[in-house]
Amino acid sequence: MGLARQADERGRAARQDDSLGEDVRRLMRSFAIKERDDQTYIFCPGPTTPSEQGQSRKLRPIPRSGPTRARSLSLSLFLLLRFVSTTPLALGLLQLPSPRDAALLCSLRYPRSRLASERRSERPAMGNCCSDEMGHAGSHSVGPASASASAAASAVADRFLRSRGAGASTQLELSLSASKLGDQEYFPKSNPMMIVYSKRKDGALEELGRSEVIFNSLNPSWATKISVHYQFEVLQPLVFQVYDISPQFHDVNDKILKLEEQVFLGEATCLLSEVMTKRNRLLTLKLGVSEHSLPNPSKFGELTVQAEESAGSKAIMEMVFRCSDLEIKDLLSKSDPFLLISRISDNGMPVPICKTEVRKNDLNPRWKPVVLNLQQIGSKENPLIIECFNFSSNGKHDLVGKIVKSVAELENIYHSQNGENFFVPGSTAHECHSKEVLKSQVYVEKYVESNRHTFLDYISAGCQLNFMVAIDFTASNGNPRLPDSLHYIDPSGRPNVYQKAILEIGDVLQYYDTAKRFPSWGFGARPIDGPVSHCFNLNGSTYQPEVDGIQGIMTAYISALRNVSLAGPTLFDELISTATTIASQSAAGNQQKYFILLVVTDGVVTDFQETIDAIIKASDFPLSIIVIGVGGADFKEMEFLDPNKGERLESSTGRVASRDMIQFAPMKDVHGSGISTIQSLLAEIPGQFMTYMRTREIQAIS
Repeated sequence: MGLARQADERGRAARQDDSLGEDVRRLMRSFAIKERDDQTYIFCPGPTTPSEQGQSRKLRPIPRSGPTRARSLSLSLFLLLRFVSTTPLALGLLQLPSPRDAALLCSLRYPRSRLASERRSERPAMGNCCSDEMGHAGSHSVGPASASASAAASAVADRFLRSRGAGASTQLELSLSASKLGDQEYFPKSNPMMIVYSKRKDGALEELGRSEVIFNSLNPSWATKISVHYQFEVLQPLVFQVYDISPQFHDVNDKILKLEEQVFLGEATCLLSEVMTKRNRLLTLKLGVSEHSLPNPSKFGELTVQAEESAGSKAIMEMVFRCSDLEIKDLLSKSDPFLLISRISDNGMPVPICKTEVRKNDLNPRWKPVVLNLQQIGSKENPLIIECFNFSSNGKHDLVGKIVKSVAELENIYHSQNGENFFVPGSTAHECHSKEVLKSQVYVEKYVESNRHTFLDYISAGCQLNFMVAIDFTASNGNPRLPDSLHYIDPSGRPNVYQKAILEIGDVLQYYDTAKRFPSWGFGARPIDGPVSHCFNLNGSTYQPEVDGIQGIMTAYISALRNVSLAGPTLFDELISTATTIASQSAAGNQQKYFILLVVTDGVVTDFQETIDAIIKASDFPLSIIVIGVGGADFKEMEFLDPNKGERLESSTGRVASRDMIQFAPMKDVHGSGISTIQSLLAEIPGQFMTYMRTREIQAIS
């Protein structure tokens, strides 16, 4: 039977149905695309549970999240329109096929090469909105540059910029001084100079800067300040080396001095976070010798390091954007727009710095306030790229339009109360320097400048970040005594996946807690002679969950493996509620504390609604939650925990979370190139922290 005849038959059957609107959208989400060899298959997901095996394939409502959710909606709609509908189509209106017609669709196949060719030829007739190819939103590229660059920009924005407040990368200036340099017997006079290095993971040193030379002083206070970028999510080891500069080199530029020709006076090391967590951000270190050979290693004096944030990090600009008459990018619904704001780097490439929330099904959106600081943009006169995208859960967001304006120009737009028309770049090679102006406009409804406390202001004023851990002890992890178990303790000392996740996050967070007493729990196991527990103290104590330091967590974890029986199922409700109780008690006592709960699990939660209810309650308290999936399970059903997917968590009573404070990532994504996924999750903590502090009007008080 020819393709046209098949379409005619299904069209006649479709016209017999009158179910429209939401039923249409549910049906469209029920279809999926599979490509195999040179064929493209359309099918409706069939039985997914053992009790349904052997039943005929049938239409099934698709859940909000999960492995059966269709990921290629644009392509599905395109094909369904080709194969099913022979009636006129008017902006999201499609006659609903019957289950019998859907069964016929299950067996349709069409050569992929021909399909791609016809999609290209028919794209203008379809309104340029059904492409499934990377980098196409109709005829326009997605993002500021090429398809690959735009995909990278979207990924960066999704992972790093959501709820990060005034930015997690902050420029600091280090002021340096020393006292009692060297041994008076061997160094009666000195001409000291300081060199500061960052230490990479491979142990190599990268020079950050040098001070000037101060003549005839054993107690120098250098005027030169060393610039360094603070990043909360990574450990940043610093190395300080002091040299005595020989008089014969006094006329040589400090920057080109050969250090091997100078006299080494001492060395000190620390982590940047150790400086930032001290009161007044001032840390004193003993100078030592490292691998250098000196006559009396006990008398090298002290080094004092003081850090200051740049003034621009406190200068805040708060803006509220809205748009009008946005273009419809989805056939069966309105667009789901969000804004991505980027600055232009020195090499001309856009660098994303801020992203709004997604507004669902809205062609005239008004977003929550956007907060920028002067450090992020450099200057109010520097141009910013403001792009409006239509959100897609697969990350291939469609460009709706863009403007290029400085903050000063945005302030003028606010005062004038006029809108600025979006434009889209030319779509072909000869149009690459042209642009198409759209009727869609963007407005600045609010513009306020102020000075605010930063994340580091709270930390240096004494606010503590308290680390909590919860470990999955369900039976799906495998027998801990066998090497293929996720809980296997390798005699060689190589950490398993649970230990890796705890170490990577704990190594960063431990420096923000002076007491280093970490509540640690297990869940999904049966203690000796007891029922299955979904929140038990890892150290075996009945009342006290805290352990001493990261090593204490490791010790309690290994001990628990010997004293519990793995069971199940995977439930989060009780452990999240327990962490929330601790956070609420701290808030009630006006303690300057914020809690971060790490949950490491090998499976999908089975108490979905109870977990959502617990998360929404927790959002009112000083708590963030990071969930890491380990092992080979399919974690797609855990995407409901990821706010970057654009879905809104709603409790059983209809309440929504007061802020974003939970994130999820599978461990398999952790150790890729560049910054790890775990680090990107940690990078969102300062923004979540600041959202809580600002909405509760909690001040940084020393």
